[in-house]
Amino acid sequence: MSGRTTPPPPAVGGVIAEPLSAHVDARGLLFEPLDEAGLAMQRNVHVVLTRPGEVRGNHRHRVATEITAVVGPCRVRWKDAAGGLHDLEIPAGQSWRLRIPPGVAHAYRNDGDVPMVLVSFSSIPHDPNGGDTEREVIL
Repeated sequence: MSGRTTPPPPAVGGVIAEPLSAHVDARGLLFEPLDEAGLAMQRNVHVVLTRPGEVRGNHRHRVATEITAVVGPCRVRWKDAAGGLHDLEIPAGQSWRLRIPPGVAHAYRNDGDVPMVLVSFSSIPHDPNGGDTEREVIL
């Protein structure tokens, strides 16, 4: 180990997006969506498989920070505080992690022809009544 640390990727529109290291072989893909410290801060996790052409999200959280690991194909879109839209294209078979702060609207669309996978973590427990979620269609 060199003793150097890698700086975190820059935030774009409040969202930090970074590719994840993955092991790929004939069986498929394996990655760790969070490290031990990141996992310890979470209060909810859910896994979503999305069919081609379908959209997930289209909401913002009032309080929660959401961390989502995405396995493409996926178009991720988020809306910054000034109303600007930002897109990230994740090709099929690539895995990325996005850290989405409270108040940032976000959505995920499967633009491919195979299922898209989302593994989302939240800093607060799930509220089945949707108390932390505000709908906003951006994709």
